Amino acid sequence: MALFIVQIAYDADAEVWYVDKSDVAGLRAEAPTSDALIARIPTMAAELLEENEPGLGEVAIEIIAHMHARISIPAAA
Repeated sequence: MALFIVQIAYDADAEVWYVDKSDVAGLRAEAPTSDALIARIPTMAAELLEENEPGLGEVAIEIIAHMHARISIPAAA
């Protein structure tokens, strides 16, 4: 079974989650939440794979999410 990896990331300035990197050619999307984006990816990937790589049969999609945050730790007194 073929495995396709999709990495999603959060853009804090735009306040959206987006597809950062993908093994599925042409997969580009964004959504206000990671859950919303993750829900869209399988359908979009299936359509693109059917068009670009017909005959694959069943495939696996691994979605990896990246987000970082900055925090402030007060200096010791």
